[in-house]
Amino acid sequence: MPHLSASQTYRVRFTANGHPVEGEAEPRMLLSDFLRHVLGMTGTHVGCEHGVCGACTIEIDGAPARACLTLAVQVEGSSLRTVEALAPRPGRLSVLQEAFRRHYALQCGFCTPGILMSLDIFLRATPDPTEMQVREWLSGHLCRCTGYVPIVAAALDAAQKLREALTNDV
Repeated sequence: MPHLSASQTYRVRFTANGHPVEGEAEPRMLLSDFLRHVLGMTGTHVGCEHGVCGACTIEIDGAPARACLTLAVQVEGSSLRTVEALAPRPGRLSVLQEAFRRHYALQCGFCTPGILMSLDIFLRATPDPTEMQVREWLSGHLCRCTGYVPIVAAALDAAQKLREALTNDV
């Protein structure tokens, strides 16, 4: 990355949820702030601003990332997915989101977008997870309301439903 002047703004272009986006960012602007304040994508939440809570988890080029630890200028040319991309269409929940609803896996909802993004990435890579694998994957997220039991149940339920859908499609 070339040296960036702190007093300038830079045009940042990338793909967000399958659509090209762009905006101006100062070199020190966090990606979480860029998504929320420049692009108006408020699904990504900001909790601790230190990468500890996981509320800001998104997907960058197929991998989970903390938007509060990433500078907006670092994602130039990248492909991002945020929680807004999970629903297959307006008014319809994804299998994972529906499992969260069914198992009451959210209360205040603040941590939910980051957890959903992490689990979405995890379940694509691990279609038949154990409870321990789910718990380990979630260890980078803080939820102060649910106690994790319904979140783990929802993840395992969603994994089963996704496997069943694959089996029925064959």
